[in-house]
Amino acid sequence: MTPIIDDIDARPGSTASLLRTFVGLYLRRLGGWISASALVSLAGSLGIPEAQARTGITRLKQKGLLLAERDDVPGYRLNPAAVTMLERGDRRIFEMRQMTDADSWCLVSFSIPESARSVRHQLRKRLQFIGAGTVSSALWICPGHLEGEVEQILHDLDARAWATLFSAAAPAPATSLVEAAAQWWDLAALRSAHEVFQASLSTLPSESFAAYVHLIDRWRVLPYTDPGLPPSMLPADWPGASSFHAFARLAAQHEAPAWERVEAATR
Repeated sequence: MTPIIDDIDARPGSTASLLRTFVGLYLRRLGGWISASALVSLAGSLGIPEAQARTGITRLKQKGLLLAERDDVPGYRLNPAAVTMLERGDRRIFEMRQMTDADSWCLVSFSIPESARSVRHQLRKRLQFIGAGTVSSALWICPGHLEGEVEQILHDLDARAWATLFSAAAPAPATSLVEAAAQWWDLAALRSAHEVFQASLSTLPSESFAAYVHLIDRWRVLPYTDPGLPPSMLPADWPGASSFHAFARLAAQHEAPAWERVEAATR
């Protein structure tokens, strides 16, 4: 079976991204199945026209996230193979982890032949998506608690034979830790992403269901791409904690009424 992977190319706010966010939030709570009419109707509440919703649903089927299944009426079932991925996403999205100086690191060294350069490209892309930094083109670094995710990526890409993982204590670069972090991660881009997220909160819809799904959709990539570096590696004014606190406050405000709306629409 083709591995089900996070749709890292979906732009937050797009039809595909919002539908994927909805599926991740609610299909497990709904028993894994939803009627086609209810899904299209709820998509409409997110501002997605019916034709676009149906196109987006088709994309999720092609990705392997949804399976067409009739239960008296046409509908869609969550692919059971996607559950582990969604559970991993829950931990990232709702429990953003901040490293301390005592935490371990995972180093990923790989040498992939030119004949498999597409695998090399995908590996680098996926390591970047989970928050790994680039020490050199073939040596990457990430928080030690992400070693399991690195192993899964290598397995999914059939690249485990080309990689060696090391568990390490604090790095000792020639420069300061703050300077090294700025070289290994694109901290300027991460800062900008946090600032964009925080600014976007003023434009959330007023209705709780739409507000909650849009909130999760705008937030869900940040806890992946931001590795939660220890304070010793970050500028004093790093916006990560402010972003998470704002997210957590709004999530707590809208979660329950949003679920009530979904329950009412799927009875």
